[in-house]
Amino acid sequence: MRRLAKSRIRAAAAAALTVALGCTALAAAPASAGAAAAGGLVVQYRTSASGATADQSEPWLKVRNTGSSAVRLSDVKVRYYFKADAPSSSYRFACSWAVKGCSNITGTFGTLARPTATADRYLEISFTSGAGSLAPGADTGDMQLRFHQTNWQPVRQSDDYSFGQERSAYGDWPRVTAHQGGTTTWGEAPGGNDPTDPTDPTDPPADGPTLFDDFNYSSHTDPKIGAHGWSVRSNSGGPGVPGATWAPDNVTFAAQSGNSVMNLETSTAGTAASTEQTEILTRATKFRNGTYAARVKFSDAPRSGPDGDRLVQTFFTINDLKAPMADDYAEYDFEYLPNGGWGEPANILYTTSWETYRPDPWEAVNQHSEVRQSYAGWHDLVVTIDNNAITYYVDGRHFGTHDAAYLPERPMSINFNQWLIDLAGQSSTTPRSYDQQVDYVLHVKDQVLSPAQVGTLVGEYRAAGTTFEDTVPAT
Repeated sequence: MRRLAKSRIRAAAAAALTVALGCTALAAAPASAGAAAAGGLVVQYRTSASGATADQSEPWLKVRNTGSSAVRLSDVKVRYYFKADAPSSSYRFACSWAVKGCSNITGTFGTLARPTATADRYLEISFTSGAGSLAPGADTGDMQLRFHQTNWQPVRQSDDYSFGQERSAYGDWPRVTAHQGGTTTWGEAPGGNDPTDPTDPTDPPADGPTLFDDFNYSSHTDPKIGAHGWSVRSNSGGPGVPGATWAPDNVTFAAQSGNSVMNLETSTAGTAASTEQTEILTRATKFRNGTYAARVKFSDAPRSGPDGDRLVQTFFTINDLKAPMADDYAEYDFEYLPNGGWGEPANILYTTSWETYRPDPWEAVNQHSEVRQSYAGWHDLVVTIDNNAITYYVDGRHFGTHDAAYLPERPMSINFNQWLIDLAGQSSTTPRSYDQQVDYVLHVKDQVLSPAQVGTLVGEYRAAGTTFEDTVPAT
């Protein structure tokens, strides 16, 4: 399984390096509008905040279909590139008004793999299915977008790659890129940062130490769970509702669509004593750089009882905090909040990379990306960690890239849990329960796989009838 000639890997790496160096050597000027429009999409831009500095940046955009067939907007992503005001700066996106409806437009922030003098971050605009399609010749109409520093300090725009101070009216603007189905169809990214630079999209790399588990178990007491290195949590403590129980018997397994699926059930009747949370984790902390992947089903509604609890559904890696603000702490999270929480009013998906924190008084050093929309249903979650960045993907699409400052210094465990932030979201004392399901988990040590390569590798395991493998050495 997973055979790929090492000479092919070296050739691909050399080709990628050549492309990167070549792109870096190019001038930063964008391609002509005519050449970039060949893919059938054009991005038009204007700004309503034209100052060299401003309280917030206001890129107003339109996407126009110049092709001969309809384009589904949920397949389209648009990127606006800018230079962060400081390495630690974080930003918040907002949509003021849009013809397609702000509820159908999302914005996430990412970090460029190859920073330039005018860009090290980007704002990526995506569309929900509710945005519909663009007929040939049609455009989205106004999308009046904005973003600002989370601390509301002024935003310096004069050194931003995509900013056009003089653009007071809409016009084609190839310094903002459009991507459709994984292909760049408009514009030019800052040198060497085209998200569709050549890669081998499907073949997994040569064999490397791997953990794969299809969660093919009979119950939480199945001796194979412990033999395979997992621990079903029963000890008390955080996170979640103080005094809640971590209940091993709420971790169950059942056949679904030909695979064994793990279910984490969390339940409450509105009191700490009635609250049962769930977690499963590897006993070994032996995972560091490489690729992590899982297929997870998030739920917006309870399986039974009234809705509204502030729930957290997760897939993450973590090690222990040896002291407040210890710089060798590491944690990398997918966290879905179906009913909001932490100041958010509704569903939101976070990916967060942690450097460290202090529990009391609370202080956190992390970087996160987020999308405010429902993620109910099955999703393929991938996070890759190399020596340069942490990159998150959801359903094969880039979700966010976080800086090298947040890379792990020590190995970690792999965890899934479901828990309640508090009991304030729903005051009812009627019992209710929530489900989070997990299909599989995969880790490949020290190798960065694309989401497509993850899918191929998982398919190979299942075709071979392999339900578990762990060749990752203990540290």
